[in-house]
Amino acid sequence: MKSMDRRLEELKAQVPELEPAAAQQLLNSGGLLVDVREPDEIANGTPAGSLRIGRGFLELRIEDAVPDKSRPLVVMCAGGVRSLFAADALQKLGYSAVHSLAGGFNRWKNQGLKFEVPQVLNAEERERYSRHLLLPEVGVEGQLKLKGSKVLLIGAGGLGSPSALYLAAAGVGTIGLVDHDVVDRSNLQRQIIHTEARVGTAKVASARESIEQLNSAVKVVAYETRLDASNVEEIFAAYDVIVDGTDNLPTRYLVNDACVKLGKPNVHAAVYRFEGQLTVFWPDHPENPSGCYRCMFPTMPPPGSAPSCSEIGVLGVLPGVMGLLQAVEVLKLLLNIGSPLLGKMLYYDALRTTFDEFKIKRDPACTHCGGHGPVPEYEELAEVCAAPAQG
Repeated sequence: MKSMDRRLEELKAQVPELEPAAAQQLLNSGGLLVDVREPDEIANGTPAGSLRIGRGFLELRIEDAVPDKSRPLVVMCAGGVRSLFAADALQKLGYSAVHSLAGGFNRWKNQGLKFEVPQVLNAEERERYSRHLLLPEVGVEGQLKLKGSKVLLIGAGGLGSPSALYLAAAGVGTIGLVDHDVVDRSNLQRQIIHTEARVGTAKVASARESIEQLNSAVKVVAYETRLDASNVEEIFAAYDVIVDGTDNLPTRYLVNDACVKLGKPNVHAAVYRFEGQLTVFWPDHPENPSGCYRCMFPTMPPPGSAPSCSEIGVLGVLPGVMGLLQAVEVLKLLLNIGSPLLGKMLYYDALRTTFDEFKIKRDPACTHCGGHGPVPEYEELAEVCAAPAQG
């Protein structure tokens, strides 16, 4: 105990302590509060806007979270002891303006300063997503982002099946599914979210059952309807990201046009025999705006010009590959990490086992995303490929 007392005295001599009122003034002028308490402690309350990094992960994550080492930091624990040790560690990492909150959160609360009770992960969620929590790019904050996110999948078929399952496994809180079709035996070669026992069942109902068996905490919203101009905006409005797993061109154009009009990111994929392609269309991205589907294909080809979906066939595992890659792009967008495929098309050749990447230029003359006034009204487009779904 004597050695601990001496160590605390040493720390207090080298780490400035601030009373809660003074700490609040520092935060108001651009400082940042770093809450190093454990999740069960933070669940009882924490100052709004604080950076929440448990003491055990502080040295691993702080430099990514706060790259500016001259920024004033106030480190907080429950009673003001752990924060001294944490502040000392930050000083050793090169942070030059580190303070410890005297009395910790207990004094902050007792003196009537404002705090919030944040959304937290419970013990079961921390166990389920433990591998995510180890990633500095995800962590608790990222997992909470996923929990609060809403993703809409257009189609519960070959592309939608793996996307839905892995997004549910990753902890996306709400997954919407749009599909008017029922499960057919020929679907089972690639649409892995369905089973033999559900042949004849609505695809959205079958997909909901699989998702809920995998992760019962995920809210599944099923739209057993054909997407058209009359319902597309109402359905899209509530979602953060749209995943285009359609198998026909009219719906693909409709999804594109609605996403452009509503400013939604459109994670697009398509498959053909042994080939797949993937990109992200988001003309309204704040830092790296891309074009849209119409920048590549301004108008839809006439009916009959596209090969029949029931005639060309598709390698069963190919939609699985592309659907999983769609899920990856969705998670990157939701977590704001990495480099999404904005302005780029990823092309996969399964027979050659090659991935190629091509640039996609935004067309300044595009009628939909070129900035030439309001987005045109939705077209009532005829089916180019009216055969049963192959995606």
